[in-house]
Amino acid sequence: MTGFSSRVEQVSISGIREVFEAASEDAINLGLGQPDFPTPDHARQAAVDAIEAGKTDAYTSNKGTLELREAIAEKHKRDNDLDVDPENVIATAGGSEALHIAIEAHVDAGEEVIIPDPGFVSYEALTHLAGGQPRPVALRDDLTLDPAAVEDAITDDTAAFVVNSPANPTGAVQSPADMEAFARIADEYDVLCITDEVYEYQIFEGEHRSPMEFADSDNVVLVNACSKAYSMTGWRLGWVTGSSERVERMLRVHQYAQACASAPAQYAAEAALSGPQDQVDEMREAFRERRDVLLDGLEAMGLECPTPQGAFYAMPEVPEGWVDECIDRGVVVVPGDAFGSAGEGYARISYATDIETIEDALEIMAEATAAVQ
Repeated sequence: MTGFSSRVEQVSISGIREVFEAASEDAINLGLGQPDFPTPDHARQAAVDAIEAGKTDAYTSNKGTLELREAIAEKHKRDNDLDVDPENVIATAGGSEALHIAIEAHVDAGEEVIIPDPGFVSYEALTHLAGGQPRPVALRDDLTLDPAAVEDAITDDTAAFVVNSPANPTGAVQSPADMEAFARIADEYDVLCITDEVYEYQIFEGEHRSPMEFADSDNVVLVNACSKAYSMTGWRLGWVTGSSERVERMLRVHQYAQACASAPAQYAAEAALSGPQDQVDEMREAFRERRDVLLDGLEAMGLECPTPQGAFYAMPEVPEGWVDECIDRGVVVVPGDAFGSAGEGYARISYATDIETIEDALEIMAEATAAVQ
């Protein structure tokens, strides 16, 4: 057998997926970040209409349909007070591909990418696949990323740093002051800020602001997606935006890796972004209620957990052996060290499921806690 590239040998299967695939079929799965709501009716119908009208039998523009990119630009104006040119948007196969092409287009072999620790599993892996070197930065006690720690981590080899708010796996929300500081750092040190805003609409306390709002230069690239906001994880539709020069370089990667995002998904996303937003609000309030039930249960069993202000994850500190005990008893949670070495001693729990299931899981988790304490 021939060998494999050194880049791919530096990454492994996601810890999230390893736990998910190993779980029994009847287990309560609190490991996967997938909303349990249906995709909005008007978005699904838009895809059906496009299929029936024969709009899906040809490639779209590499960047995506103009109508979708205009809807994305309007969304950023409406929700973020950002003036985004539709020509500076690339529709991608989910936020995952958007992150991939952002890192691939900006990181040379040996260059460093500063990432939160614990942080989303893709940041480290995609940096390795680009030939770069991840530089993890431990989070504050409240599980937010400290701009001062990012600034201290910058070296002559730093190409980029990643900001994620609301954050996976912690549910933490960065303050507007933090986001402004990240923009300043990108400007002053002439490094790229990649801001992952996929959970933008799932905020319970605090306020979502983008570093792109505060930047004086073009050193911010913004990644977002329909996956979490509109319960469209399976549609695989995200986007990335930045300056025209940055978009042109990212397009060079995208056109060879993907050609274009799925046409039916593009029509569905356009409808989701442009149509009624009622379900977004309903989902957020449901997640808030579920979060409170989960936090009360964790507190009752003596587990400390910073209150997640967004997304749909909680990350409590847990005793040694707790994750395995939960999984053995039929509740799937993800060990914190799957998200970085600083996650050791924590577990990520997804509450993207109904309250009855969460309550059933809490009973089992309480038994697991008693067993390992």
